[in-house]
Amino acid sequence: MHVKKKSSKHQPKGLIILHEDRDILVVDKAPGLLTMGTDREKVATAYYRLTDYVRKGNSKSRERVYIVHRLDREVSGILVFARSVEAKNTLQEQWPQVEKHYLVLVHGVPKESEGTFTSYLVEHGVHKVRSTTNKKRGKLSHTAYKVLGQSQGVSLLDINLLTGRKHQIRVHLSENNLPILGDMKYGAKRTGARRLALHAKSIAFDHPHSGKPCFFETRIPHFFSKLLG
Repeated sequence: MHVKKKSSKHQPKGLIILHEDRDILVVDKAPGLLTMGTDREKVATAYYRLTDYVRKGNSKSRERVYIVHRLDREVSGILVFARSVEAKNTLQEQWPQVEKHYLVLVHGVPKESEGTFTSYLVEHGVHKVRSTTNKKRGKLSHTAYKVLGQSQGVSLLDINLLTGRKHQIRVHLSENNLPILGDMKYGAKRTGARRLALHAKSIAFDHPHSGKPCFFETRIPHFFSKLLG
């Protein structure tokens, strides 16, 4: 099943509905929007807005969505939500095998046109992650990449996220002298990038009810084309 953008007059703010059925909701999230709430922010999240969307404004409705995975606030792109506990559990059980591709703009040019970065990642300090040689402390992480284009010292990469650790793409690229444009936390240069140049472009998984293959994708953001020139 290959599904394109779903047309709707009532899209939740900051979200584009790509697909919805009785089991799943697939959306394209705007940068700056949290996936789920925090102590400081409960409302401006994809979870809250999609819960309101499926309840159709009825506060007494028992309809809700369930979080399957997350994207950092600064990251745009595809997010999958479940419509039931059963669908959520089924999706999360297969998640290590789910194929997830990202588009990213980085400073610099990789030594090889494609390859894989591997290290053990561990949380370090407040909301930061780094690689460690201590295998007992870190989690083994693999990030595959392929160069799609280059312009004036900036490279466009396709990232195949083979494992899903916190800040994995950002750390692996930064530690290999390829910091993401706009990622000041992990060593990016100050440029005209007003946001993190990281976008969850596509995802492929088996439908939690039918078992049929599903594939969802988004277009390359205009922001990327503008920066790459």
